[in-house]
Amino acid sequence: MKMTRMSTVLLAGVAMMATPAFAADAWYPYDAQEVTPAFSTDGETTDMTYEALDKAEKPWNICVSFPHMKDAYWLGVDYGVVEEAKRLGVKLNVVEAGGYTELNNQINQIEDCVSGGADAVIIGAISYDGLNNVVSELKGKDVPVIDVINGMSSPDLAAKSLVSFYTMGAETGKYLAEKHPSGSETVKVGWFPGPAGAGWVEAAHKGFMEAVEGSAVEVLEPRYGDTGKEAQQRLVEDVLQADPDVKYIAGTAVTAEAAQGLLRERGLMGDVGILSFYMTPGVYQGIERGFISAAPADSMVIQGRIAVDQAVRVLEGKDYVKHVGPKIFVVDEANIKDVARDNILPPANFSPVFSVN
Repeated sequence: MKMTRMSTVLLAGVAMMATPAFAADAWYPYDAQEVTPAFSTDGETTDMTYEALDKAEKPWNICVSFPHMKDAYWLGVDYGVVEEAKRLGVKLNVVEAGGYTELNNQINQIEDCVSGGADAVIIGAISYDGLNNVVSELKGKDVPVIDVINGMSSPDLAAKSLVSFYTMGAETGKYLAEKHPSGSETVKVGWFPGPAGAGWVEAAHKGFMEAVEGSAVEVLEPRYGDTGKEAQQRLVEDVLQADPDVKYIAGTAVTAEAAQGLLRERGLMGDVGILSFYMTPGVYQGIERGFISAAPADSMVIQGRIAVDQAVRVLEGKDYVKHVGPKIFVVDEANIKDVARDNILPPANFSPVFSVN
């Protein structure tokens, strides 16, 4: 069922950066974009304001499955789902598979969650296609599945709470293309899109490559790898060693965070620029300090909150937006002081929480 444009969802014209920082019980209304038709990869986006429920009708049991908790990005999503569960008054169980190579573990964890009584499941998917069978099975058991952050191809999903990683990659590529337009001196860019095969990675890669096409940006062969710090650090080291003329390191937030230390050690800070195609606390701090040039903000905290709200709405038979995500904007040194940090990142002292009772 699709949410109507009445009291629960209003058309919005307010820029996302102007949205005030949310209190624990009042994060909404929030500037967002709905995709129609829902679940399409090239659907039309419409600006809207997302409004959440005040409370759930009962303490539903919701299971949340993440690929891992290795970086601050998923910590931010964890903060979002946990705080929204508390606010709505529902139970929450969070599991993490251990990395993007652990698809079978993620599937087993999800099945265990449902066997343990989960009413709905929220999945940050390891694989774009690899969870389709389990999603279909859950639909057959009347257990709705919400796709959060990464994206899945299953037509049996109940809803999606995510942004377009194509747009995230494109915004990063556009930033570089505008600095180095066609006709200017060619610059080499090391590109680190993340773990091969993940839906969000392929989307970001496509967006980035299309955005730099026709510019003076020469993208080196993409270096795919897990978003653990050690894995990304090794990949960046390989590129710096193989291509001493590289002028930018661009890729995941973990790549950007790891690159800072490597460039300092090699005396290259200032000579080699760093960009991330999504935001984390480390990337935010890097931009503040002038070490990282820019990054699009996808408000991962809000994506987590919306996913929980969607799950409750589906369980209670209420109107909901099937495919929605926070509005994306680019953060750099010029505007970072105007950005409401709490809208896009978890608190600095937040530690992983795995259950809400």
